[in-house]
Amino acid sequence: MSDWALIIYCGIITYLTRFSMIAILKKEMFNDKIRDVLSYVPSAIFPAIIFPAIFLDNEGTFQLEDNPKILAAAIAMIIGILSKNIIATIFSGLASYWFLIFVV
Repeated sequence: MSDWALIIYCGIITYLTRFSMIAILKKEMFNDKIRDVLSYVPSAIFPAIIFPAIFLDNEGTFQLEDNPKILAAAIAMIIGILSKNIIATIFSGLASYWFLIFVV
């Protein structure tokens, strides 16, 4: 199988598995308690995605010393809490990270 055929095949399978859950499951199927519990899923998964990007280096070891990502994440979190603006949070995190790695 060629590389492109494999990529297209994997894309179709991924699309169909995700679309089937959206098409089959309807909001009316869930009662209020289940919908309330499922509303916390994005909040629970987001830290699991962000934590390794901030605290682990390229080799997968835990890095606390000389890690500019931790300070940049703290600055972005403070800006996010104070401004309640996602664009300001993203730009402040990026700007502080770039400042820390290129200037300091």
